[in-house]
Amino acid sequence: MRAFMALMLALVAFVHFGMAAAAAAERRKVIIDQDALEGPNLQPILMLLQDPTVEVLGITIVSGDGWAPEETAATLRMLELVGRPDIPVAQGAIYPLVNTQARNKLREATYSPMPYKGAWMESWPSYNTLKRRQTHAPDVVPPMAEGMPTTKVDPRSAAQFMIDMTRKYPGQVTILAMGPLTNLALAQRLDDGFAVRVQELISEGCVLLPPEIDQPLDEFAMQAAYAPRMSINHFWDPEASRIVFTSPWTALTLVTNDASRQDIAKADLLAQATRSGRPVARYVAQIAQPGYPLWDETAVAVWMDPTIATRQTRLAMDVDLMPGASYGAVLTWAPGKGPHLGERDVRVILGVDTDRVKARFVDLLNR
Repeated sequence: MRAFMALMLALVAFVHFGMAAAAAAERRKVIIDQDALEGPNLQPILMLLQDPTVEVLGITIVSGDGWAPEETAATLRMLELVGRPDIPVAQGAIYPLVNTQARNKLREATYSPMPYKGAWMESWPSYNTLKRRQTHAPDVVPPMAEGMPTTKVDPRSAAQFMIDMTRKYPGQVTILAMGPLTNLALAQRLDDGFAVRVQELISEGCVLLPPEIDQPLDEFAMQAAYAPRMSINHFWDPEASRIVFTSPWTALTLVTNDASRQDIAKADLLAQATRSGRPVARYVAQIAQPGYPLWDETAVAVWMDPTIATRQTRLAMDVDLMPGASYGAVLTWAPGKGPHLGERDVRVILGVDTDRVKARFVDLLNR
């Protein structure tokens, strides 16, 4: 009897081990490519880290809302504070491939100032509605209230990190690109087989359904209303956006800002998302501020559960590279009806179930 019980216990242990191994093997692999400057850029990363069905292979950093060195430091420190310093962080491009701040100033001098231009903002004008970090030079990493990180950055460039991970797990890796597309463009130019190894690329940005222009507008809504197809994730580095929109991805999804327009992280939502007092909730309570739309959080939610999307279409897409007022603007055609210069048909998310997005946001950050 003792031998029989020992055998049964061993069998149970073996079955549990096998189930645990199978569950681990089924976790969805993702790389987060992000301009991780402030709360709205860091919260979606935490959502992914908190989901037990997701394996975050690493975080790659690109300039956009801020400069990559500061964003890298903020990401490393965040991971330390929430107990996840095991996640690799690889710094990517500080500057766009071709575009520069000087070129952008010249365009503004000719065609009028842009309400929001990310790291190129030299001061925060009166219409700014949120507390923002002080602007500074690209190579400056100012002291952070949460402290400076001690964890080291991955020695590889962001592009090389993505190439390495997709070679290790071909056809298994989703990339969630929630900032400008420079790192992805560099990876594709370094390795022509990169895009075809990615299971799906999900990016974020662009307004195709502009808001009413006779309503009060903050800096973000102002940009969308006056230049609806000029999203910072595309006009920051138009040449990189062109490379990405014309690369042979197996699946390409764009979650537009239209989808998250009604999803505002108000004070009551942030209070709900941080009520558990656990490490992630404590961190978010310290760095979050009400008023930001849930742009990237919506993109994360759509990837986690595609049924959250309530309105979508397919469009052929590219980016305008002609010098002028529309340099960096998104171009669209009916599927397959573009100029046939390599543009891809893209699944475009225009609307989501806002209650389900917010519920997922609250649930994951509280874990």
